[in-house]
Amino acid sequence: MPPTPSTPSAGRPPRATRKALPVINPARCTGCGWCVGVCPPHVLSLHTAGGRKTSTLDDAAGCTGCALCAVRCPFDAIAMRRVVAPPASPHQRN
Repeated sequence: MPPTPSTPSAGRPPRATRKALPVINPARCTGCGWCVGVCPPHVLSLHTAGGRKTSTLDDAAGCTGCALCAVRCPFDAIAMRRVVAPPASPHQRN
């Protein structure tokens, strides 16, 4: 089988992966919870700080980057930002 982006060739280290993560603007977030409800991997939650409820990304590694949270937010409080994740080590793969 020829190497593909998901199957590195022998002797070559695996490539870093790119994905987008939600960045939540606390000044725009009202804590309505719509983003939490549409998040398929359930990595967003609501937290209260300073008497205000806002959405928070709790597990960046678990985020798939699907952007459903940003699309659903009625207040434009979520922007997707690209990040480059380091490649997984060989013993972390299944």
